[in-house]
Amino acid sequence: MPSYYLLFNMIYLTSDHGGYQLKKFLGGYLKNTLKTPFKDLGPQERIATDDFPDYAIPAAKKVMENTNNRGIFICWTGQGMCITANKIKGIRAILGYSIDSAEWGRLHNNANVLCLAGKVLSEDHAAVIVKKFLETKFDGDERLTRRDKKIAELEK
Repeated sequence: MPSYYLLFNMIYLTSDHGGYQLKKFLGGYLKNTLKTPFKDLGPQERIATDDFPDYAIPAAKKVMENTNNRGIFICWTGQGMCITANKIKGIRAILGYSIDSAEWGRLHNNANVLCLAGKVLSEDHAAVIVKKFLETKFDGDERLTRRDKKIAELEK
């Protein structure tokens, strides 16, 4: 198993009804293929009338309990989860629409939450996006760190 997975305290996985099936698949992928510890924060069944903020907010707060936590949040488009998660201080959620977006979101933006679209991503595509997100470290050079600090100032 690659050593970078050992860097995470916990990965929090959540969805609404629009991302439920992809969440279930990715839970199996994290457990069986990547052998990575994670917690599924629900829902435990598909509830057609649920609302993404009800899952994104508590999951984002769990991510913020430790700087080594990560989140994978899934809704129909990924956008609702992303918008909501970014309202929580310290969250840097990105929309993972491609392998490159996941890589650059970690590398340059120090993203700690990956949001995925349950409607448009195949299971295989979502899996490689998740893998890239988890294996990529923040570059941390002076310019990128300076940008992170400016965002943190805005949150105060």
